[in-house]
Amino acid sequence: MSSPPHTADVEAQVGRLAVVVPRALHPAGVLLVDKPAGPSSFAVIAEIRRRTRARTGHAGTLDPFATGLLIVLSGSTTKMAPCFVGLDKRYITDIDLSSRTATGDPEGDVVERSEPPPTAELERRLAALRGDIELPVPAASAVKIGGERAYRLARRGIAVEMPTRRSRVDALDVIAYSDGIVRLDLRVSAGTYVRAIADVLGGHCRTLRRLEIGPFSVDEADETRMIAPSDALARLP
Repeated sequence: MSSPPHTADVEAQVGRLAVVVPRALHPAGVLLVDKPAGPSSFAVIAEIRRRTRARTGHAGTLDPFATGLLIVLSGSTTKMAPCFVGLDKRYITDIDLSSRTATGDPEGDVVERSEPPPTAELERRLAALRGDIELPVPAASAVKIGGERAYRLARRGIAVEMPTRRSRVDALDVIAYSDGIVRLDLRVSAGTYVRAIADVLGGHCRTLRRLEIGPFSVDEADETRMIAPSDALARLP
């Protein structure tokens, strides 16, 4: 008769089993979350995952300084991510036209200071950014350069030539312009970096808020309410 397994062996086997147990496929659905400034999108999603104990994904993140709408996919709905990631987006941003930063947002070091342009010059710059355009990908982004995330290279002070990305800007409207700060209402295609638009304008984003993703609005945000997958899909264009 074989001897009983050692306690340590049993614990090791249980530990291995715990690692491979898949996360729950339920509850399944879509959560609309209004992300606050400060935490990363992944921290917000991790908290939802901890609460629901379900597999959890997303349809696009926001930078820590940004606020607004996140689409979080729960349970078996995570496999539907391709249906949501390509949706157009709407933002409100305040751009400081007196300085450019290394990251295009308030978290980066100032790399250039300049006199804010007069209104007529600002309108000229905006006109050039409407429609189909090529924008440089910000150095502080998750795009991979030579197999490594660009933001990690930037943190180490390694300068690289960033690729450009085709974007579509359907609306770029001035809400207010005062003291070198312009507030813009933007409607753009998926994958458009608002920080890149700010940099091309000669400034950096002071604030950034995502109002809409496709047919979903931040006004609907309620992370305690799960939208049924069928209801969410029915709203897609």
